[in-house]
Amino acid sequence: PCGTGQDCKDPNPSPGSTGDYTCTCTGTSIVVTGGPATCTNDECKATPAPCGTGQTCNDPNTAANKLHDFTCTCDNDNSIKKVDGPATCTKDECTGKPCGTG
Repeated sequence: PCGTGQDCKDPNPSPGSTGDYTCTCTGTSIVVTGGPATCTNDECKATPAPCGTGQTCNDPNTAANKLHDFTCTCDNDNSIKKVDGPATCTKDECTGKPCGTG
């Protein structure tokens, strides 16, 4: 009765006891009684948003047991990224000596 990637446990297997089984997402604490659990967790949909304003969040693996793998990318410079937290979206305009060699 549980979905793929879930463990099923029936605490009382007697014929008169129905609907008391639990489905647990493997490797997590997500447990549902009497039906399959939802074993996904898109970390980017958390409240508050894990990346913050001016950043885009991408969670490449939304399996419930795959945490801390989301990436925050700065909207104003997509080369600035950080995994598992907000990126520091600043850029030193003087990098590359735009004013010349001095």
